[in-house]
Amino acid sequence: MRNSMKVAKWEIKRNLKNKSFVIGLFLTPLLILAFGFLGSLFGSDSESTEVTIFVNDQMNVFDLMEETADQYDLDWVLHQTDLTENEIQEELENGENTAYIFLNSESLESGAIPVYTTEDMPSSFSSEVNLLAGPLQQQRISQLDLTDEELAIISTNVLFEEVAVDEIMTEDGQESVLEENPLENIVPGLFAGIILFSIVITGMMIFQSASQEKKDKIAEIILSSVTPSELMNGKIIGYFVLGIIQVVVLLLFVVPFAAFKIDEPVMEYLLVPETLLLVLIAILGYLLFASIFVGIGATMADMSTSGNFQGLVMMLPFLSFVLIAPVLSDPSGLVAKVASYIPFTSPGVLIMRLTVLEEWPWIEILIALAVLLISIFVFMKLAGKIFKVGILMYGKNATPGEIWKWIRS
Repeated sequence: MRNSMKVAKWEIKRNLKNKSFVIGLFLTPLLILAFGFLGSLFGSDSESTEVTIFVNDQMNVFDLMEETADQYDLDWVLHQTDLTENEIQEELENGENTAYIFLNSESLESGAIPVYTTEDMPSSFSSEVNLLAGPLQQQRISQLDLTDEELAIISTNVLFEEVAVDEIMTEDGQESVLEENPLENIVPGLFAGIILFSIVITGMMIFQSASQEKKDKIAEIILSSVTPSELMNGKIIGYFVLGIIQVVVLLLFVVPFAAFKIDEPVMEYLLVPETLLLVLIAILGYLLFASIFVGIGATMADMSTSGNFQGLVMMLPFLSFVLIAPVLSDPSGLVAKVASYIPFTSPGVLIMRLTVLEEWPWIEILIALAVLLISIFVFMKLAGKIFKVGILMYGKNATPGEIWKWIRS
């Protein structure tokens, strides 16, 4: 284990002194922030335009309109006016962002209140002015000779709440999909997803590291001081630490920006017990893929000459992306459950499922974790056999048949 840690420290120092790695370490979060700022710059229309509204109030509801405007934080300037509908044409032609509202008994009874506006009104004004409908409706109801109970019944809105079949808790304990603030589940899931993606991408560098050492013919020199298994384990540990460093740097930039833009207690959502399990799944996913990468990387003479077989292995971590739609649409469906038990898709699918589900299926989680642990043990053993022979083979890439012989030996 001591030699494995020495190899890990060597890999960490070697990469941290690499200019391209350091540039990529800081460039990725800076690009994310740049795209975030550009999106808010070009896509934001939050700067509201002040609208001047003149109200010809014959129903004594002007104070009620002011209260409504304050309640919804509308950028309105309200004034009372004595102008009639026949006298406002010239005012509208010469005005800007101006509206005239006429309230009288006839319009209130008919339910159609005329609103005259200038041509350059903000697009949001039509929806904003409809916010006055509720208070004015209460004013109409108050003029009727109704009892308090009748007033309460009439004043209560009727709402239709849509509930999908998979959101109904059944007697056999079927999971319900989250209905509260979605960020409470999304933030831990997104955090674990970032960790999984970052350390797996960094783990792919093991692929290049093993083949590069073969190409430069330094593998034999290294193996004179350590055993193949110590070298392999050291690489896995070293690139895991490098992946965590990337995650920490990314989060140091992105989390404050997200907290500022979303205006939600992001850290409060993140620091929950569920995050620990999701991070554990991400780490297990890394160990699985890293064992595969380090083994297959040792079978290649050069990264530029990698064959179709090695290329297919590189795509294994991305299999779960193919299942995003069926898993998120039905996290308790057959596809999601089966994919949770397949080692190559289990880490990504589990994180997606647990992000969406409100009540976690603990039996399924335990089975999936057991499958992952067994798979890691098996692939570590297989990778050790492949790495032991492949790291000393020069001149050509190993074929699947040759790899199978090494495994059986």
